[in-house]
Amino acid sequence: MSAGFYDYVRGRSDAVPPGYSEPGLRAYRHLVFLGVSQLLAAHFPPLRERLSDEEWRFLLANFIRTSAWESNFYGDLADEFVTYLASVQSQRNTAEAEPDT
Repeated sequence: MSAGFYDYVRGRSDAVPPGYSEPGLRAYRHLVFLGVSQLLAAHFPPLRERLSDEEWRFLLANFIRTSAWESNFYGDLADEFVTYLASVQSQRNTAEAEPDT
């Protein structure tokens, strides 16, 4: 599979790579999101319950797009999600510690 395929499916790009159809790629993108959503909701029920549907979708879309997750196994997602959440928290703490200019 091409880098363009992975970029589209993960939401990093909306450019349809040669040899693929947009409806097919949208289906793959949805299936990846659905798989990630179900797995992480099962692993992190308190977080899922605390967030609205919109917040949950935003968090997952950002995770899928920006994470370093490269494994072909959904089972590896939970650990990568913890790493992602720590990174988001670290960025938030840094932003809060910076003085206003």
